[in-house]
Amino acid sequence: MGTENTPGGKASPDPQDVRPSVFHNIKLFVLCHSLLQLAQLMISGYLKSSISTVEKRFGLSSQTSGLLVSFNEVGNTALIVFVSYFGSRVHRPRMIGYGAILVALAGLLMTLPHFISEPYRYDNTSPEDMPQDFKASLCLPTTSAPARTHSNGNCSSYTETRHLSVVGIMFVAQTLLGVGGVPIQPFGISYIDDFAHNSNSPLYLGILFAVTMMGPGLAFGLGSLMLRLYVDINQMPEGGISLTIKDPRWVGAWWLGFLIAAGSVALAAIPYFFFPKEMPKEKHELQFRRKVLAVTDSPARKDKDSPSKQSPGESTKKQDGLVQIAPNLTVIQFIKVFPRVLLQTLRHPIFLLVVLSQVCLSSMAAGMATFLPKFLERQFSITASYANLLIGCLSFPSVIMGIVVGGVLVKRLHLGPVGCGALCLLGMLLCLFFSLPLFFIGCPSHQIAGITHQTSAQPRPELFPSCMEVCSCPSDGFNPVCDPSTRVEYITPCHAGCSSQVVQDALDKSQVFYTNCSCVAEGNPVMAGSCDSTCSHLVVPFLLLVSLGSALACLTHTPSFMLILRGVKKEDKTLAVGIQFMFLRILAWMPSPVIHGSAIDTTCVHWALSCGRRAVCRYYNNDLLRNRFIGLQFFFKTGSVICFALVLAILRQQDKEARTKESRSSPAVAQQLLVSGPGKKPEDSRV
Repeated sequence: MGTENTPGGKASPDPQDVRPSVFHNIKLFVLCHSLLQLAQLMISGYLKSSISTVEKRFGLSSQTSGLLVSFNEVGNTALIVFVSYFGSRVHRPRMIGYGAILVALAGLLMTLPHFISEPYRYDNTSPEDMPQDFKASLCLPTTSAPARTHSNGNCSSYTETRHLSVVGIMFVAQTLLGVGGVPIQPFGISYIDDFAHNSNSPLYLGILFAVTMMGPGLAFGLGSLMLRLYVDINQMPEGGISLTIKDPRWVGAWWLGFLIAAGSVALAAIPYFFFPKEMPKEKHELQFRRKVLAVTDSPARKDKDSPSKQSPGESTKKQDGLVQIAPNLTVIQFIKVFPRVLLQTLRHPIFLLVVLSQVCLSSMAAGMATFLPKFLERQFSITASYANLLIGCLSFPSVIMGIVVGGVLVKRLHLGPVGCGALCLLGMLLCLFFSLPLFFIGCPSHQIAGITHQTSAQPRPELFPSCMEVCSCPSDGFNPVCDPSTRVEYITPCHAGCSSQVVQDALDKSQVFYTNCSCVAEGNPVMAGSCDSTCSHLVVPFLLLVSLGSALACLTHTPSFMLILRGVKKEDKTLAVGIQFMFLRILAWMPSPVIHGSAIDTTCVHWALSCGRRAVCRYYNNDLLRNRFIGLQFFFKTGSVICFALVLAILRQQDKEARTKESRSSPAVAQQLLVSGPGKKPEDSRV
């Protein structure tokens, strides 16, 4: 390399040329960056896999948990605009390393609430008496009432302050998680594009994208493994716990996944502190680059020396391409000029409509990725671990397949703007069609005594509170039991009027029954735990339809991106892509989880209370939950279809006008050539 770049073929004395470092290799950078983005997306997506567990552990509503997820985008959106300003001014590998270290620290901060909180109490007993939860939920005489209301007695200003502090720590951690991720992808892609061979750059970026897309799938797989472990695995009480993973009070070790993901990000960040600020192009690029510079250097220098010959068109082009002069602006100048460039870019109708369609798609994806695990848990009565396993194995591979197939179709069919618009519209119409059966695939709500109305015309004893008047049932207790004969569920054995318990040992596990139940028909014993769902098997066909719809929606990824690149001027492409991602974050990824969480909260029929405030939801109306969650998804898909239909109509109109203009101008040009003669050239014929 030194002999090629120095006159006379003499080697350069630069020590980097004498002893080339292993980190002066773009292939190694691609490998390291693929692993880093994989780990980053794994830690960013892990909260979504354990969202219902975090809600149960800290008493959060779906709206609050959706807001918590959205805060990942707050820090990212606030700083992403400045990435285009800093560009190559900074040491990009080190900035990526600093960002990755911040992401790892944010992941560790997410685990802090677990360590500063008291052990998880899945009943109303004290931490020392946790194995006694079954006896604590029995029907006791009314004279014991003062001893049963100590849960609210624990409420104090200190307790509320500690709860707010724990939730505040998670919000800060999510914000830092977004801030740390700001430099990773933009700086990494630009670094690869700058120092890779021109023909190899698309291949490297494709490898980077393919490896990165596995991150969310790994996050849900990690969540599936971690949520099978008990939350307080590091401080188990003596005698163990009497919960199983199928118990609705079960809380898995959500914090352990953050530790593993944060460690992965920290390890992946180490190599970035050894990569140089700039590295030479790949070896076989030097000859070609020198020829290109030799051809373009002289005309460019002449144009620079003679500004008086600059045409008005070139001047306008320079004014339009404000993104080109961004590196020469100060921060204040960049902030002042950005709104003007933003408004100028939004004047393109194709760009605006495609971005709006992508906003709809991203809103759908953000809501689905955040709350689909919880939806499957509640709708089909499956465990959080199994829900994450299904999503990681079915949904995310289908998303990757849809994106790849869309790119292959664009390349193989050589689709132009009209073809890309037609492919986007077709994909979304099919996605909308396969979404319709989702409204009818689900399980009915459990019959909860005292909460949901019975469908039978005859009154049952469990509807009348007189049967448990002699009991002092805690108002905020939760230890569900099921009457197998009528499939009616009670919030606690006390609400069923049960005064004793029987433990039957089986081969693999012990089953707990409650007897002497005054509120159960014919005094039948009831089983510990929620009633099993009769339609849990429908979760697989439901998720297959969701995965198919996701794959069809992802067909639009590549063609819609091509429409954006072809719908704006060449000099505005970089800024257009930046504006696109900014709008997706502000209009989709930030508000969508909150919107979906609020819609889910409206379907709750029984809230748990913590110190008089509404905490986590215990029971949902399954029909309302399904209709509103799937209906919200259907609404966003319909908006995307409308936008793509308008895009296709505008593209066809523009194509028709271009053909008409071309057919009209062709005879005029031919006649002008005949009149001017063979020796003369028209003045306006130059390109």
